[in-house]
Amino acid sequence: MPSAIRHFIAAEIANPKSLNGSEPLMIPRYTRPEMGSIWTDQNKFQKWLDVEIATAEVEAEAGMIPKTAARAIRKKAKFEVERILEIEREVKHDVIAFTTNVAEHVGKEGRYLHYGLTSNDVVDTAQAIQVREASALLLAGLKRLGEVLRQRALEFKHTPMIGRTHGIHAEPITFGCKIAIWYAENQRNTERVGYAAEQMRVGKISGAVGTYTHLPPLIERGICKRLGLEPAPVSSQVIQRDRHAFYLSTLAVAAASLEKIALEVRGLQRTEVREVEEYFSPLQKGSSAMPHKRNPITAEQICGLARLIRSNAQAALENVALWHERDISHSSVERVILADSTILLDYLLAKTANLVEKMFVYPQRMQENLGMLKGLIFSGQLLLDLVEKGVRREDAYRWVQRNAMQVWETREDYRTLVERDADIRQYLKPGEIAEVFNVERYLTHVDEIFERVFGK
Repeated sequence: MPSAIRHFIAAEIANPKSLNGSEPLMIPRYTRPEMGSIWTDQNKFQKWLDVEIATAEVEAEAGMIPKTAARAIRKKAKFEVERILEIEREVKHDVIAFTTNVAEHVGKEGRYLHYGLTSNDVVDTAQAIQVREASALLLAGLKRLGEVLRQRALEFKHTPMIGRTHGIHAEPITFGCKIAIWYAENQRNTERVGYAAEQMRVGKISGAVGTYTHLPPLIERGICKRLGLEPAPVSSQVIQRDRHAFYLSTLAVAAASLEKIALEVRGLQRTEVREVEEYFSPLQKGSSAMPHKRNPITAEQICGLARLIRSNAQAALENVALWHERDISHSSVERVILADSTILLDYLLAKTANLVEKMFVYPQRMQENLGMLKGLIFSGQLLLDLVEKGVRREDAYRWVQRNAMQVWETREDYRTLVERDADIRQYLKPGEIAEVFNVERYLTHVDEIFERVFGK
């Protein structure tokens, strides 16, 4: 049965409402229903059938079963989801229900179906194909997000704003530099997801305890080659679940990066800051009680749903340790976490790309916030300039700080106070003081940063 998150995604695509059902949400152009279709029973059983057909054909080539049987399985094998579920209700075993249904179509040659296999030869190998399909969509989503981030970073490459540490105004940056950080992180996530997907691109046809008792490794290699997989070098009855834990942990890292972007948008959208704002459509409403509200609902949704992917990664880590050569404790968990994590990440990649692509940016407000502290953000450069003139650092720090503390108390202009300070005037001329308060001086290396991130 599909999980709650799959119901939520499907419902939102069909009827764009918010989580509380009252506020409209934008549906990103890049939300793909095909991600959900990968995890349907129809596709799962089709992948099982692909493994069964490949097995029969490789076994026939090796002379283990009649070639007529392999041809019959290729030609006649099919299934009905409802029939499989009907049989499973009786036999309490999904793979037996599947093979029983397929054999009903194949006829007498059906005795060679599933020949020499154990259930997880089919299930784990087929699951690897599903993960490969899902990963291809995730990588496309990461690429799309990267394109959006690159575009907006270049757009605001030289747009100055205040940089913050501990939430407090620090020194000037550009908004483009902020987005460049997101872009570089997205590139790393793309590499990580690609590597983790490759770790999952393995099959196993090694039998009940991994010793190839009924089918030799040669058969496994042939089957995996037909399916576009690599054989697991060693396995028990199952492919080892460290692969799955690594894969889902990697998806959780990618989701955390999306949350990082969304959280920053939320922070910059706060009324007191309002340097950035997520898109608000003409007919959109922010609050049932307060008509003026323009809430960051998309960014908040991204932050919330990223938590689910992280929790799924924890469940995947719990699946690594199984009793002896295999127990079944991981199976029920994976029926939820693999589908939900890939569907969610695909969805959040689309939501985040849409968020960044359409967000409103307010350079004038950024400029106003740069001046909010009356010039205090230039104290670091003033300190260095005094040191370069031969002032002991301890003395320079004391002079710079005493004027800064006065600004905090009186809200006077920092540059004016500095220009009146007799100690500072002994070492810095008026023109040199003016240069301390030049924003462009702080942004000298922006072009070099962008070249390192985006190339020439």
